[in-house]
Amino acid sequence: MQYLYTFLGWIMNWSYGICKNYGLAIILFTFISKIVLLPVSLWTYFNSIKMVKIQPDINMIKVRYYGQPDTIAEEQAKLFKEHKYRPLASTIPTIVQLVLLMGVVGVIRQGINDPTIDMSFGPVNLGQVPSREGIRLLWSPIIAGISAWILCIAQNASNVLQSEQSRFNKYGTTILSVGLSLYLGWFVFVGTAFYWVCSNLMAVLQMYILNWIIKPRKYIDYEKLEESRRQLKELQGIGKKKRESFFSETKRKERADYKRFFSIGNKHLVFYSESNGFYKYFKGFIEYILKNTNLTIHYVTSDIHDQIFELEKEEPRIKGYYIGENRLITLMMKMDADVVCMTMPDLENFHIKRSYIRKDIEYIFIQHGMGSNNMGMRRGCTDHFDTVFCCGVHQKTEEEQIAAVYNLPERELVEVGYPLIDEMRAAYATAEHPEHEIKKILIAPSWQKDNIVDSCLEQILDALKGKGYEIIVRPHPQEVRLKKEYMNVLQAKYTSGDIEIQTDFSSNNPIMEADLLITDWSGISWEYAFTTLRPILFINTPMKIQNPEYQRIEEVPLNIKLRDQLGKSLDLDQLDRTAETVKDLLDHTKEYHDQIDGLAHTYLYNLDHSVEAGGRYIIQTIQKKIRQRNSNA
Repeated sequence: MQYLYTFLGWIMNWSYGICKNYGLAIILFTFISKIVLLPVSLWTYFNSIKMVKIQPDINMIKVRYYGQPDTIAEEQAKLFKEHKYRPLASTIPTIVQLVLLMGVVGVIRQGINDPTIDMSFGPVNLGQVPSREGIRLLWSPIIAGISAWILCIAQNASNVLQSEQSRFNKYGTTILSVGLSLYLGWFVFVGTAFYWVCSNLMAVLQMYILNWIIKPRKYIDYEKLEESRRQLKELQGIGKKKRESFFSETKRKERADYKRFFSIGNKHLVFYSESNGFYKYFKGFIEYILKNTNLTIHYVTSDIHDQIFELEKEEPRIKGYYIGENRLITLMMKMDADVVCMTMPDLENFHIKRSYIRKDIEYIFIQHGMGSNNMGMRRGCTDHFDTVFCCGVHQKTEEEQIAAVYNLPERELVEVGYPLIDEMRAAYATAEHPEHEIKKILIAPSWQKDNIVDSCLEQILDALKGKGYEIIVRPHPQEVRLKKEYMNVLQAKYTSGDIEIQTDFSSNNPIMEADLLITDWSGISWEYAFTTLRPILFINTPMKIQNPEYQRIEEVPLNIKLRDQLGKSLDLDQLDRTAETVKDLLDHTKEYHDQIDGLAHTYLYNLDHSVEAGGRYIIQTIQKKIRQRNSNA
């Protein structure tokens, strides 16, 4: 700091030598500091423009992944990196100003101690401190506070970034700045407060000059920004209304269930479900355990509408607990059970931790898809589980190779299979499947950036319409919710009888009735192919890669490996071959039947019997832990 005092003191003395008046010297000193720091100001100014420019994309990320804070943060970080935006850059001017302010305090102290310098500025002694002199210098912190208020008002109205912030943030920043100026102005030299006034007023002038020269509107699409705001506000408004409608009910239930969960001792088995839709991945194991043991199932869910609360009314050995995401953190930290089963990955990596109370709990990761975890989930998503249930040899091989590359501790990799496909195959085998005179084609895109709907849906439909097919487009529910206007456009454009754009999902899912599925990277492809044994046309839209390090292991992701064995794939520049490829696949459906059935038996463990494999493992693990406790007693 001494070097800073020396440097600033030299500039101040030079300014005083020119002006022969300390007040004018402070004005000149402030002007020089603004000139010297102009490159920093320009950098932060352009960085602010960049932030507002990408704000529509940020808003749409929040819309697309509403309710998924981890994913939102991850996608925002990718966006910042792509546009080279530095979030902390906006704090640099404030930091610099505070450092300069401390430096000016030291410089003025040096001026006071220098008998050759006159600290007067008209009738004012710039070397005095209001807190020492009393109320007669109260005007000094007041003018400092007023200058801070003027700066904040100007920034809130015209600063390219600050003007886009919420009213709460604007008011909060103003109150903080004015309050800090009033407080510091009371304890520092009058000269320092005068410097602060000059700095604030020059900052206002500089901002308006930059706005006039650079013109942010050249870079920012304000219409797009406003539309993204509208969609986000609409979504948040819906969520707010829903929260308000059952807030008290959910809180009461959460408190009661949390208390009830810990009132029960000797819990052997706990399942945790993120939402109602995840019960289907536990269903078979739970039913097997209930049938073959006298164990009680403790089922924790973060969805108050989870079907488990209806099931527990019918089965007394199922105990359901609603625990919201915030309270879930402490529940997991205080977990006391023999086995905890989860479909949620990233144990220990984020907010959900292993138990601090009991170190011998066996955490089992249960798959909610049979594709590649290495590519489709974050790096380290299963590292902290004791056991991983593997759907097939590909997932087990991935886990083994990941453990070797990253030197992970040994985990149990259990050859289980995929109960959801087993259940679907059993239901499909008992249903009738009459031959369709008019072949049914289902187009079911995934929910990711640049999917079929975003990139090529109309091109596909134009290629197939009038070719004698019944075509059903079933977009992802999120796509329908967020792109209502586009869905209406599609429905208006394709009004002919051979194309249906489904936006109402109350009807039965037509997937098992389709003669051919067209998709991109959706996990629905496995369920369709291994259940119906019918082929798929894959559209090679950009892959969704959650793990940028996925190629560090040798195992090729199943999502890529089987693409041309379950049917055919087309790149986006090959869509002119859509009609002929569809015809070829439909003409060879019977040949694909045996080929796909062979792939199902090759790539899925315990096909049609996976529930028994997983259920037995859970039961045996609990029995082993009970025996160990009894032997140690």
